[in-house]
Amino acid sequence: MSELSGLFPTLAASGSVAAERAIAELRGGRPVVVSEGATRLLVFPAEILDEASAFALNSLASGRANLILSAQRLRRLGVERNGPGLIALPEIDLDRIGALLAEEDARIDAPVANPSPAEEAALDLLRLAHLLPGAVLAPLKNPAPELQEVSGCDIRGFRAKKILSLHMVGRAPAPLEGAPQSEIVVFRGGEGLRDQAAVIIGKPDLAGPVHVRLHSACLTGDLFGSLKCDCGDQLRHTARYMAENGGGVILYLDQEGRGNGLANKVRAYRLQAKGHDTYDADEILGFGLDQRRFGYAARMLDLLGVTRVRLMTNNPAKIEALRAAGLDVTDQRIQGRPTPQNIHYLATKRDRAGHFLDVDIPPPDGA
Repeated sequence: MSELSGLFPTLAASGSVAAERAIAELRGGRPVVVSEGATRLLVFPAEILDEASAFALNSLASGRANLILSAQRLRRLGVERNGPGLIALPEIDLDRIGALLAEEDARIDAPVANPSPAEEAALDLLRLAHLLPGAVLAPLKNPAPELQEVSGCDIRGFRAKKILSLHMVGRAPAPLEGAPQSEIVVFRGGEGLRDQAAVIIGKPDLAGPVHVRLHSACLTGDLFGSLKCDCGDQLRHTARYMAENGGGVILYLDQEGRGNGLANKVRAYRLQAKGHDTYDADEILGFGLDQRRFGYAARMLDLLGVTRVRLMTNNPAKIEALRAAGLDVTDQRIQGRPTPQNIHYLATKRDRAGHFLDVDIPPPDGA
């Protein structure tokens, strides 16, 4: 243990430090090293691959590199698998990798192999960094001290450790339109270096059952009033309802785009504009139906002293997640306004993800 680690025990005690640094490096466009026992892999996000990095990887890998892709992306390429897979890269071909990573009509062009635990951990690290789930992996014979290294074990344990480390860092009154008696509480320790917030509306009896909404951030809907979704409607309706009915707690969770991140959400919007539904668009990019996790929400409620919840939602996964975390949960179903722009989106959530939504799709014009 170094002298600094002795003075600052968290430097030595938390494996999440290496994972946090690796996430920051990947988001900054730099490769990292994932280790598992004696295995070391250089991990380069496929979405940032360019000619210079392809040349470097070709020199380093000597024909032994692989492209790892998620099960969802492989399904779009024509291969049914229960988990991610590897595609051999005899050379780092930018056009080939770009097509396999995210092209709509691409098909598999080589056998798919099973990944090792280190390779699977590398893919999970990309998800934590909100990058497309695909990476060029090159084996390393020797340590690379100039690159951030993180163990597969630390990646797999990262979320659980971050939940336990969640703590309040500030709270203050914040009057809202329609809910003038409100307070914002900020929590630090969320995954991917992101803070989370709770909005306590009115003076709810926290011993309870407390009206609660788990609201995943939606920049387009919450802030800009996008007509493609009902997120902003649900948020504002919930705040008004709580203000008029004894108060409640809105947990505002930094999980944009069902946990895929803002950039990938906008990429999915582009695919939706071509006719794909919201879930097919995500699958083309390599994502499942929903990447969100709600362990952070349960921990926030615990820190606020809430154990009995009346959850305002139409999403059964949120109900199940809080019950699994040990909370006493009943639900109160809510729904935003159906509009011509979001009606198919709402119906898709109902039909493909089991949301409790009451919507009718109007017939096409002229029918």
